[in-house]
Order: sequence, then C-alpha cells, then structure tokens
Amino acid sequence: MQDLNNFILSLIRNPGFSEKVNDIEVEFGNSLYQPMLDRYIAGENVPFTEVQKVWRKMGQPASGASGFVEQFFPLVRALNQKLPPERRVRVLAGDSPVDWDQIKSIDDVVRLVHRDASIASVMEKEVLSKHRKALMLFGTFHIMHGTGGSAVSLYEKDYPNHTFVITELGIFDTDLPTLSSSRLATWPIPSLALAKGTWLGALDLGHFIPPPIRIDEKDCKVQSEFPKVLQKPMEDLVDAFLYLGPQDLRLKEKIPADIVLDDTYRTELQRGGAMLGFPDAASETPNEFDRQIVKTAEDPIFAIPKQARSSSEESNCALIGTQSRLKRGAWGNMRPIKSLERRVAHSSTVLA
Repeated sequence: MQDLNNFILSLIRNPGFSEKVNDIEVEFGNSLYQPMLDRYIAGENVPFTEVQKVWRKMGQPASGASGFVEQFFPLVRALNQKLPPERRVRVLAGDSPVDWDQIKSIDDVVRLVHRDASIASVMEKEVLSKHRKALMLFGTFHIMHGTGGSAVSLYEKDYPNHTFVITELGIFDTDLPTLSSSRLATWPIPSLALAKGTWLGALDLGHFIPPPIRIDEKDCKVQSEFPKVLQKPMEDLVDAFLYLGPQDLRLKEKIPADIVLDDTYRTELQRGGAMLGFPDAASETPNEFDRQIVKTAEDPIFAIPKQARSSSEESNCALIGTQSRLKRGAWGNMRPIKSLERRVAHSSTVLA
C-alpha cells in the first residue's frame, strides 16, 4: 500500500528518528546476507546488484517487486552518511537464513524457512539483549501479542512488555457510500489510536482482515474463521491502530520500471511464485505480465479482497480429496482455499 510506504519513508527521514531508534528489523530481508547488508548500510562500496540479494533471494516474491523495498535500503544508507557514527541506524534482516538458489520445492521451504522463529531470534540477539531500540516492519500476524507462534509472542516469553504493536486498519471502514459516513472522517491524517479500552480495540480481527476460507477434508464443509488463538478482541493482539486517511482512497504500490524491464529477474520471480503456489505463475508469458502491469493504471486504488465463497468449492472437495493430498498444516484437516498472507499489509512495531 503506497500510503503506508510513504508514511514509513517519511518517518525514517524525520531528523528525530535516529535519536530514538537504533535498529530497523525488516521482513523483506534474508538474514543469510546480514554481513553484506551491514557493509552496504554503513556506506561501504558494495555493488547494488550484490546487495539486492538481501531482498530478492528470500521467501517473499512480492518484496523483490517492491519499489518501497528498493528505496528503503538506499535511503537508510544515505541517512547514515549524514549522522555521527554513534547515531547511525542498523538494518536487520529478519527472514530465515536460507540459500534460495538451493530451494527446489515447497518441501524445501517447509523444512528450512521458519520465519517467526528467525525474526524472534534476531530481535533477542541483536536488540533486546543489547538494550537497543528497534522499529520492526512486518506483516500483522508476525507481530501480534499472545498468539503463541508469532515472532513477538515468542520473544515476549523472556522480554514481556517491551513491544508496542501498531497495525493499519485493513478492511475496516471500507466500501462506504460517502467519505462523511466514515466513523473516522474527522480524524487528523495521520492518526494513532490506542486499542486498549476503546471501541476499536473491542472489535475482533475479522473487522480488519477477512478470515481465511477453509475446507474440512473430512466432511467437505466450507468454513470461514480464524483459529481459536486469534478469536479475541484486537486490544489483546495489538496496541494501536494507524489511520492514514479515507480507507477507500488508499493507493496501490506500483512495480518500478527497473524490475519490469529486468527479464532475468522476472523469470526468477515466476519460478519462485510457482514454487510457492501462486496461481498461474509458471504459465504466465512475458506479454501477459506486461498487459497486467499496463492494466493496473486503470485502477490505482488499493483494496483488500473481501471473501467470496464459490458455490463449487464444496462440490469440488471430494474430487480434490481423491487426488494427491496436500500436506496438513497447523490447522489439521483444514485445506486452504485462498491465501491470507498475500492480502495482509505491513504493520510496524516500536520497542519502548
């Protein structure tokens, strides 16, 4: 989402940022390349094509196609050149330290990529144990309190009450007939609203993110709900909400020309997308890719798709069940129908 990207970049450029923050840990960076990233961010002579491996050779294909990500690293590098050594900001790559050139199948991903454990480990080793302060840039599910498996939940067992979690508003207050009908219409832009003890915090997660649609392979019943650990008020999961203006007027992020024109990297994106299960990634031709890029100009408005249950999903369940079985995940016999992670925008947390 371009609005959130702009907010983060403006925050980092604020002269007071480096007075309060020592590190920025990011989801869009492979920790295998941390030594090279440190040299680049410190201003050493590291070719840009080499440091690109940090965000292109990792388990998030969307990161490699992001203009925000490509601007973020050079921006922090430039910022540090204007600061005294003791105030320079370090960027920490949070993704699992994996050589993606050796990843050949989704089985390799499941075996080697443990994102939340990696994020938590980096925070504990490089920030919390050293009494430093960090801004974390991650998808909402990685940073929620009290879920057991999120990165924040993992390290809060040893470092409780250190993390202030901020999330954007997702699908809340969207599809309104007029701007004035919004409950947030009079809020300043931007605004930060606390969750604890407020009407926003009393709402459940489904008001902000569509629950995943799942089919139980035992009885082919379609269900649309979050796991039990997420079925609680938002004030138990996050600390505050970030409002950046009318929800129905948020803008999409565009793919930069240097990525679109890089045929070699586009092929690599296709390979990675197909391996991770993105529909049509393997069969998409360069012309089809180009037409999609051109078509995005028609509708620059960012929108998180609402769940629409297909009438054929239950009828197809029995047929799918007779074919090769998908590996069972954390929700037992529940088979995913639509990817949730692709629809979740980034959130940020600041350690107090």
